[in-house]
Amino acid sequence: MEMVDAITNQAYSLEKNKASLAQVFIFYTLKCPYPKLYNSRIKALKEKYASSNITFALVNPHSDQEDETIEKLASLAFAKNNQIPFLLDENQVFTKMTGVKKIPEVVIITSGPTGYSIAYRGAIDNNAQAMESATVHYLDTALEDIIKRDRPSPTVTRAVGCNIRFTP
Repeated sequence: MEMVDAITNQAYSLEKNKASLAQVFIFYTLKCPYPKLYNSRIKALKEKYASSNITFALVNPHSDQEDETIEKLASLAFAKNNQIPFLLDENQVFTKMTGVKKIPEVVIITSGPTGYSIAYRGAIDNNAQAMESATVHYLDTALEDIIKRDRPSPTVTRAVGCNIRFTP
């Protein structure tokens, strides 16, 4: 399964990044205000785990909607400036496959001998509004567990944000 990166207009796939210890996908749209509250946290986590061979990408599940065109997505300075792919999930195939329902919601996918699996799905942390008030850092903890070759605990948390508008 491939998605197009709106920033580079290049194809992106799990297979092309198979050598990564983990692939982190953060569901992100231009219209929802919640993901923007996490920009500095996403940037910090990407930098923290760069040397651990963990890749980060944003995924737009609304790329077929008028206000989320490839041209508009390509202009997202946050993704461009931090060299984070901004993937178009056309027809919401990846979104449905991962079970994501909110924006922002995170999925960590790891590769193993039997294929790919979702190691974690849920919130980045427990406070979208105020970074300094977050007391539980779900994504960070899950990535630390993966680095130690442990199964993340918890594997699923409840994400808070905008609902994904699924197309029939």
